[in-house]
Amino acid sequence: MSVKSDNPNVKSIKHMAFAVKDAKATLGAYAKFLDVPADSTIHEYAKSKNRVAIFDLGGIEYQLCESMEEGGRFDTWIKERGGEGLHHICYEVGSIDDALDHAKSQGAELRLCKSCGVFGSHPHPEGYVAFIDNDAGGIEIEFMQVYTPEELEKYNAVKGI
Repeated sequence: MSVKSDNPNVKSIKHMAFAVKDAKATLGAYAKFLDVPADSTIHEYAKSKNRVAIFDLGGIEYQLCESMEEGGRFDTWIKERGGEGLHHICYEVGSIDDALDHAKSQGAELRLCKSCGVFGSHPHPEGYVAFIDNDAGGIEIEFMQVYTPEELEKYNAVKGI
């Protein structure tokens, strides 16, 4: 039996992000136990000072997120909770404004994007994102309205990655 969401904007899970101490070592465990390609790309993001291994598993994008310096977003999260784990789930939405309006109508508040220093919807490399400051079972919630091809071209021309 499938239960339908009351939020018609949520299309799917865009990605699940895990806070890890060592993205390469954790990728090795996924490769060993779940047959994920061991040579999956590990990206380094200078702006947010994160190292992220990205791969698909079961039709869902996984992100293994490691802070590149002590006190970084994922390092702090691991220390606060005493271990690695699921940090946030990013939900792809048709309209980020509608998704945020729905969440706020239910008492949600916006969370600061620590990479960009912005509250609410703003451009990221793959689409418009926003975080809400209300966890669901200890897991952060992110919304993303994925760019159209034209929006992605505009973003890449102006912002770069």
